[in-house]
Amino acid sequence: MFGKSILLETLSVEQLQQLINTSVKNGIQEFQNEIQSKDNSEELLTREQTCDFLKIDSSTLWAWTNKQKVKAYGIGARRYYKRSELLECLTLLKK
Repeated sequence: MFGKSILLETLSVEQLQQLINTSVKNGIQEFQNEIQSKDNSEELLTREQTCDFLKIDSSTLWAWTNKQKVKAYGIGARRYYKRSELLECLTLLKK
């Protein structure tokens, strides 16, 4: 505990500013990492990424999209799929 103590009497103004700046940057970086890890489920996937994710062929993805088994979002000719919605489409199979 003693090694992490800061004596303000021995710090210059510049050293104190640098210490505060470093602490704030580290806090912001940790916060950004936490947000990115939690929001990963809303990530948009391209057609190729979706096929890799589901381990299917692009023709299967096209057929599922046309049958509305999976939802696609588009901008122009590009199609995107939400990772969370792909996971929701998966159903439990009974044996």
